[in-house]
This record gives sequence, C-alpha cells and structure tokens, in this order.
Amino acid sequence: MTTKKTIKKNLERKSVSNKKKVHLLHQMMRIRQMEEKAFELYTQEKIRGFLHLYDGEEAVAVGIIENMTKDDSIVGTYREHGHALIRGISMESIMAELFGKMEGCSGGRGGSMHLYDKETNFFGGSAIVGNGLPMAVGVAFAYKRQHKGALVCCFFGEGAVDEGEFHESMNLASLWDLPVLFVCENNLYSMGMPFELAEAETNLVRKANAYNVEGSSVNGMDVLAVQEASEKAMNYIRTNKRPYFLECKTYRYRAHSMFDPERYRKKSEVKEWRKRDPIETFSEKLRKEHVLTDSKWDELNKKVAKEITAAVRFAEAGTEESDENLMKYVYSD
Repeated sequence: MTTKKTIKKNLERKSVSNKKKVHLLHQMMRIRQMEEKAFELYTQEKIRGFLHLYDGEEAVAVGIIENMTKDDSIVGTYREHGHALIRGISMESIMAELFGKMEGCSGGRGGSMHLYDKETNFFGGSAIVGNGLPMAVGVAFAYKRQHKGALVCCFFGEGAVDEGEFHESMNLASLWDLPVLFVCENNLYSMGMPFELAEAETNLVRKANAYNVEGSSVNGMDVLAVQEASEKAMNYIRTNKRPYFLECKTYRYRAHSMFDPERYRKKSEVKEWRKRDPIETFSEKLRKEHVLTDSKWDELNKKVAKEITAAVRFAEAGTEESDENLMKYVYSD
C-alpha cells in the first residue's frame, strides 16, 4: 500500500537530476571494477600483504562522500579504497600504493590499509579496528577550536561498535558538541562473527542515542537513499553543531580479506544479497526511467576500463623504495 510518506520520499528523490544519477552510477562502477582488478592483481602477487575489498558496499561511499565539501575530512578503515577514490585520490595513486611504489598516495609505505592524502583531507585508513573513531574526534575537536565550520566523516564497521573506542568517542563527541558524522557500515559479519551473535543490542541507533547522539538507519544498498540520509545528517551537524550517527545496512560479497577462508556463511546467502546489488538495481532503475541506455552503459564501462588500465600501467612503472631510504621516517632526526 502506498502511503503519503512513501509518495513524499519518491518526490524528493526525483529532484536528483538525471546527470547526477548517471554520475553516481559511474562512481560506483569505478569502485567495483577497481576492486575486481585489485583482486586479480593480488592473485598474481603484484599486490601483497592484506587486502580488504569493498564489493557490494559501493552505495555507501558514493552516497555519503558526494555530499561532502572540500573542507570536510574523512577518517576511514582498512577497507577504504572506495572512499579514497570517491574523495578524489586518483586511481593511479591508489594503485601505486597497493603495489608499494613511491608514487603511491602514502609513498608506498602504507599499502592497502593505510591510504592517506593531505590535499583531499583524507586522513587515512587504519589496520586497527576502531582506531579511526578517536582520530575523528580529535580532528573534529581541532576544527571546532579553529572555528573552521567543517565536519569529519568517520567510517567504521559494526565490529568496531564492540570496541571501547566507539563508546569513548561517542561520549566525548556528544559532551563536546563535535561535528562528527559517525558512519557505521554494517555488513553483518565484522570479521566472521554474525552480527546478531556479536551484539546483545542489535539496534545500533539506540546505542548512539544512549550517548545523546541523534541517529538513523538506512538501506546501504540504495545509493539515493544513502545520499538523502547523509545529506540530512550533515545538515543536522552543521546546523546544530552536534555529532550524528548513521547506520548503513550493507553487505560485502567477498570474504573479510584475501586470507579469509569464509566458512561462516553460506554461498546461497551471498547469492541472495547479490540480487540487491547497488549497481545492478540502480542501473535497472535508470533504464526504466529512460535515463540509461545500452550505449551509455557501454560508454561508462569503457571509460572505467581505460582508467583502470592507465592506473595499473602507472603502478607497474612506479619506483621501488631504495635500500638507503628504508630507515627514513622510522626515527626522527
């Protein structure tokens, strides 16, 4: 049954221009295909170490980061390639970092889990679960002291909610009225533990409310829904000078990392979630609206493929760190 609330939401979403919709689709495609290439390169041992892929969660990064201003900042997790790409770090720079080359955004020293870029206010990922939460609070505290007017978007998984840093950070952000958008990418499994078995209280918004932090939950497989929810969240933060908690219910198709045997869920479950794929469902929606044609779809794919080819070529031609520089940045002068 169609309610007045549903009609209102549909009308609000129609305000997104067709050009913008195609742009959102293109951004999600860039993440997906970059990650698929990273998977391929990892099996060829051109990328080493840990690798955590983002397949399935693209609507979250795109829907949120597209609403941010250049003065806002991002603190990510170790699954941050997509966030970095949408924030404006070039695919070449990201790929070079995955290869461990000096031309990478972190000079080849950070690798997959530690992308960083000062120019785009991307304050990096972190290999430590929950580590970004207190970092985000610190950055937001500095912004408040500087009267900067910017906000900090902190991405983390539902597994980080189990960590003490989550509770301490939420508490301080609330007490100090800090401009933090806490974004929980709830992909249901932390590393390999089912969400309902890890949390005594599965309503994460309620946990945020316990610290007097406003919050909401959104379908993280729907890029327009995420964009709308995050826009409201950011408007709240900028208007009220208070933090906000946004839960994005999403799903990762691949294992936790490339080293994960993935014995904690059935293949049939993954198959069912793929029916809600953010790229496939959104592209189908645009076709029905006569916004996306077969030729435009092919054009977007070719554009992304060209970008990926250039990024891999750039990374392969990159510079290896010399032996003489291995101790650089390890000790201060």
